[in-house]
Amino acid sequence: MTVDFKKGNGLVPTIVQHYKTNTVLMLGYMNEEALQKTKELGKATFFSRSKNRLWTKGETSGNFLIVKEILIDCDQDTILIKANSIGPTCHTGAETCFNEIVKTNDDFLYQLEEIILERKNNPTDKSYTASLFKKGINTIAQKVGEEATEVVIEAMDNNRELLKEETSDLLYHLLVLLAEKQISLSEISDVLRKRHSK
Repeated sequence: MTVDFKKGNGLVPTIVQHYKTNTVLMLGYMNEEALQKTKELGKATFFSRSKNRLWTKGETSGNFLIVKEILIDCDQDTILIKANSIGPTCHTGAETCFNEIVKTNDDFLYQLEEIILERKNNPTDKSYTASLFKKGINTIAQKVGEEATEVVIEAMDNNRELLKEETSDLLYHLLVLLAEKQISLSEISDVLRKRHSK
């Protein structure tokens, strides 16, 4: 199906949903050029009626909408984008432009994995994650070792909050290591699942 841009004088409303939860993240407008750029970049790109130009969501904030699927309605005059949101969608800092919370049944580790991959593929100077990838595997592996040691130390103590904090640091750095070695979290899950079934 092709989009009928003529009905709206060159613009069509575009609804963005979270691809896992179907939560509506935002509403924007696309012209033909914005749709084409969205397909090329894999990131939701809109036509700004106030600025009179194309803008890619997250181009200044880094909070991109990574496109998973593009659908067109039965009248061919509305676009539905299913996307993964990297950070909050709304400029106010809310998760959605309708001030809803994106709830998912999936483990947040999988969302964090996608955020880490985004920082790897689109690094910025302000990103700690991007700086780890820039320093390379030796630094990343060393950080995993350091955090593992911290977990062991806190495990010997009785401070549950510190143990949770250090475990979170370890899991984060381990995900960075896996991303650097191009191993997905789902691959690790598969290994564990096979072990469990034996």
